[in-house]
Amino acid sequence: MVDDAAPYPDDRERDDLMSRYRQLVLRELPRRAAAERWVVRSDHCFGRIVLDHTVGRCWYDVLDRTRSPAFAQLDDAQLRYAVELAMRIEAEGDLLLRRLNRQSLAWRGHLDPAR
Repeated sequence: MVDDAAPYPDDRERDDLMSRYRQLVLRELPRRAAAERWVVRSDHCFGRIVLDHTVGRCWYDVLDRTRSPAFAQLDDAQLRYAVELAMRIEAEGDLLLRRLNRQSLAWRGHLDPAR
């Protein structure tokens, strides 16, 4: 979760971050997850997990779920964090993803986070 706002990037850097977010969440993570049989494989689930952890709770309690894409509503520091988290998932794989997914589901009332 983002606590302190980092200096705001220029428009080009924000565009690059948005592009990187899309690439990771919509393509790279689902492709790798399918190949390695991770617990989560769908792009929308990766989006849920990354957004939830970026805002520190269920993302649609913070962002407008009717405005798409939701990640475009993140401020610059949050967007940077979301990309860093997606990159960390890519680097660490299924073990980290399982932990993040459990917490995301718990925030939604679907799972006890201690399980």
